[in-house]
Amino acid sequence: MNIKTICAVAVIAAIPALSHAQAKDPAATPGIDKRQEIQQKRIDQGVQSGELNKREAARLERHQAGIEKMENRAKADGTVTKKERAKIHHAQNHESRRIHRQKHDHQRAK
Repeated sequence: MNIKTICAVAVIAAIPALSHAQAKDPAATPGIDKRQEIQQKRIDQGVQSGELNKREAARLERHQAGIEKMENRAKADGTVTKKERAKIHHAQNHESRRIHRQKHDHQRAK
């Protein structure tokens, strides 16, 4: 075998490994992003139905923005660690309960 053949075989063998490495981004947070989207829709739905008044909605929006900032800080170094993900999930759980309580507290939009 000549050197060109060996190099070609090595490159071809390395292509699947390189594509797999690129597919798994350590800073990717699709689950967190999807949950933020769902919680935002819950807030919007509460405003439309009158279950949330303007003050409640504004407060919930600020909390959602805080979670978004927390996510952006976690992504800043290029990797979101398990501890950072756990902290974000905890904040999302807390916010989800807050959205539920505010939507069901019998305060209505005027």
